[in-house]
Amino acid sequence: MKIRLKNNEKGMTLLEIMIVLVILGGLIAILATQVQGRLKSAKIRQAKIQISEYGKALDMFFTDCNNYPSTEEGLNALVTAPSTCSNWGPDPYLKKVNKDPWGGDFQYTSTGNNYVLKSLGSDRKEGGSGDAADISSAD
Repeated sequence: MKIRLKNNEKGMTLLEIMIVLVILGGLIAILATQVQGRLKSAKIRQAKIQISEYGKALDMFFTDCNNYPSTEEGLNALVTAPSTCSNWGPDPYLKKVNKDPWGGDFQYTSTGNNYVLKSLGSDRKEGGSGDAADISSAD
């Protein structure tokens, strides 16, 4: 049995299908670049929020211990009581120390009554620009 198409029942040609695929590919490429740009700015905002939250925990530590954790103690002093502070807690200032949005460790340095907390950005190196720029509590 042979199926015949009437003149007004034409299917799509290979060229028409290719044109549709090219148009869809172009739309997907445009949307992907916009989403990727938003993701980069969201990670920068997330790092700033994390630094701010850690800053609040460091200030509570300072109130109880009269100094910030030493550079050697680092942010772990917010999770586990260091031997240098007798008024620590009673509860941890943080449940755990998270990585920055790019999976790197936050860099913490203390100089007496001041501290600097920073994320090295997407490249995990000092300096950089855009999403690779350092984000610091000193900014």
